[in-house]
Amino acid sequence: MPDFLAARRTRIAAALAPALGDAVLLVGAGDPIPLPENTDQTYPFFSHAEYFYLSGHECPGGVVAFDPHDGPAAGWISFVPEITEAERVWEGREQLPGQSLSLLDPWLAQRRHRPVVNLGAPLSGIRSDEALDASLREHLKHARRPKDAREISLLRRTAAATAAGYESLRAHLRPGVSERSLQIELEAGFFRAGATHTGYSSIVGIGPDAAVLHFSPTGRTARDGDFVLVDAGAGIDRYVTDVTRTFVVGAPSSFQRDLYQIVLAAEERAIARCIPGAEWTAIHLAAAVELTAGLVDVGLLRGTPESLVEQEAHTLFFPHGIGHMVGLGVRDASGVAPGRTKDPRPSLRTLRMDLPLAPGYVVTIEPGLYFIPPLLNDPGRRARFRDAVNWPLVDQHLHLGGVRIEDNLLIADGAPENLTAAIPKTL
Repeated sequence: MPDFLAARRTRIAAALAPALGDAVLLVGAGDPIPLPENTDQTYPFFSHAEYFYLSGHECPGGVVAFDPHDGPAAGWISFVPEITEAERVWEGREQLPGQSLSLLDPWLAQRRHRPVVNLGAPLSGIRSDEALDASLREHLKHARRPKDAREISLLRRTAAATAAGYESLRAHLRPGVSERSLQIELEAGFFRAGATHTGYSSIVGIGPDAAVLHFSPTGRTARDGDFVLVDAGAGIDRYVTDVTRTFVVGAPSSFQRDLYQIVLAAEERAIARCIPGAEWTAIHLAAAVELTAGLVDVGLLRGTPESLVEQEAHTLFFPHGIGHMVGLGVRDASGVAPGRTKDPRPSLRTLRMDLPLAPGYVVTIEPGLYFIPPLLNDPGRRARFRDAVNWPLVDQHLHLGGVRIEDNLLIADGAPENLTAAIPKTL
């Protein structure tokens, strides 16, 4: 077993011990899901993140087990299915290290009078306490938040591959280029620089498509003066980088430049606030006030920024949270700190975290401002904010799109390290 994995398991055993008590832990990888066409093909398989974290490999049907009675190091066992001849012939699969999955039932039989916790993918035939499962999952999530040295190394590599992809894309920004073409150049750059997969479905939106938060690239082509918003990242061994940059094809208008500078300034201030002990909700709300102040300055909103944020007027243009954790998958281990419940304020419903930052956390900072027709054309919102919003100016820019700028930060003892600083943020 690699040293990093042994150390990780020992650390996790200590973190889970108070909640696990006398129970045994089972963490399932999950199974491939067949395609619906009645073929022998499946959707691309990824082991459950909790399993991958504790096993270090993809293994359909695999189970990691832990018995605290056997100690924090020796108590871990990896049970893996035996590879068939057909899998060797047709898929080229090789036997993974570990004990045969057929030995899991006898292992459990020896512990039949003890509680069982099932994390990862649910295991068929295993009866566990749902409340205990939920409690242990929160403990494991919190223990996974600080990234270890191997994880940070992988994230540095994904950041470098992501930078290469964005450099490839920038060279193709011109009138007539399509969203799909930009996606191809971007992702090819990732793979040339060592990526093994994309971190998530790449977002490339031109013009009004730049205001769709999770947009899949189409054949839409760029015109002179269009915003181009790109949200994408490279992945290596399941670890991912999550970056957004916004460009303008040709020369930006003064309004586009103002909008971009508002977002960039808010992002840089939010980055500076990412120090140990800083509360994520406070970072989000401070950014919301700064974005709102910028909208007041350009004449889109009327009033004092703090009051407008209290009224939730900022959510018309900034409807999402300031960011989330990233690592073993996008939004890795986000959520609330132990003992907390989600803040019920409507303006925070899309905020993915509520916790104090700590060294080793890797988070995104991604403020944005958008002209989203489904929000801005809603009669209820127009009535509610009739005095707070300069609606004629909104209508003038309704199909402009939007701006988002996003970096990935490693929280350190002092100022954060921007892992994605090599990707330019000039308009």
